[in-house]
Amino acid sequence: MLKLYNTLTRKKEVFKPIKEGEVGMYVCGPTVNGVPHLGHARQQITFDLLRRVLIYLGYRVKFVSNITDVDDKIINKAKELGKNIKEFTEENLKSHLEDYSKLNVIKPDVQPRATQYIKQMINVIKLLEDKNYAYIIPEDGVYYDISKFKNYGKLSHQNIADLKAGARIEKNNLKRNSEDFALWKFSKPGEPEWPSPWGNGRPGWHIECSAMSKESLGIPFDIHGGGQDLIFPHHEDEIAQSEAAFGKKFVNYWVHNGLVNVDNVKMSKSLGNFKTIKDLLKDYSGYVIRYFVLSTQYRMPIDFSKNALDGARNSYEKLKNIIKEIKDDGKINEKYLKEFEKAINDDLNMPKALAVLWTLIRDEKAEGKIETIKKMDSVFGLDLLKKDKIEVPSEIRKLAEERDKARQEKNWKKSDELREKLKKHGWQINDNPNGFELRKN
Repeated sequence: MLKLYNTLTRKKEVFKPIKEGEVGMYVCGPTVNGVPHLGHARQQITFDLLRRVLIYLGYRVKFVSNITDVDDKIINKAKELGKNIKEFTEENLKSHLEDYSKLNVIKPDVQPRATQYIKQMINVIKLLEDKNYAYIIPEDGVYYDISKFKNYGKLSHQNIADLKAGARIEKNNLKRNSEDFALWKFSKPGEPEWPSPWGNGRPGWHIECSAMSKESLGIPFDIHGGGQDLIFPHHEDEIAQSEAAFGKKFVNYWVHNGLVNVDNVKMSKSLGNFKTIKDLLKDYSGYVIRYFVLSTQYRMPIDFSKNALDGARNSYEKLKNIIKEIKDDGKINEKYLKEFEKAINDDLNMPKALAVLWTLIRDEKAEGKIETIKKMDSVFGLDLLKKDKIEVPSEIRKLAEERDKARQEKNWKKSDELREKLKKHGWQINDNPNGFELRKN
């Protein structure tokens, strides 16, 4: 029985879908104003795991994840680079899709783009206007009045009085409340625009997800996911506008993954520790990055560092090497499978699930290893049974080639010294008729 931590109630709850055997899940996708970074990697892998767990448990999953291809960040960045907005977003989207694929993330069943759902967004804003939740600031846009929604703050567990008391000085002092947010922004020269009942412009960021999730899944739907940084204001605002517009509950389970640090410091461009997925892929395979993310419980902060990623690479390669030597007896090991299922059902406890896998492969008496690993890996997505070459660092390859040369020259002393050196670095070298093979100890 799957239990998930619901941010809305701040507790683990038994997952019960709206329709028996089916799950509708919406995850906030990327704003394509740049290439994907480590925050994207963590989120993509987290919700790919949740999707795989649900499929493993026998649910039919409709997985929706959007693309934000129009917003302030995109407009400003494209302007700064002197690029056409459509070309700029297409170029970045290509990069996102390529990098997610390398992390072995399954493509969404539905991947709506904001620019394709403008009509639906306008319809939601009309409903809000009809119900007196929206107001216009001339020459600015249409805004949502948070004071009209009595449960505003229920996801982030803040209340309007606190928000007003701690309000920062607003650039826009025409807003009724400091946390009121734009539903529709009137266009400025050179910006993308669409016609609307209030004037030409473009949607606010929050309204995009409300309209696309409603259109793709209906409401209420089962699970809404994203990073913890989206809880407030993005997801809070989605709830406020959706429930006000449609008059019913928006989502049953809110699931959020933890934040990303780099060398124990929060990742940010201003600190200069901003890393992209492509930066990591220069030194580590997508499977190693995935293994690393799996090793931390999804709600906890995760710290990307060279030492941690090197450790993940060593563990992943060792795991592959051990599995390569196991013979398939065609059986299933129910004992270990039950332990694995207990771990994944406990709010996706992947570190525990990995520990179960390691115990299984080291258990000399255990039967049914290969078939059990196959089932576990349908969740992990690590391609553990795939025959592929182990990634060998260039310095290790160089030592191995030096040793091979010494062996060919019958310089046994040097050959043995280099073998020992490789051993100290955690590598075993085996000679064969074609030269040598390197294996991780």
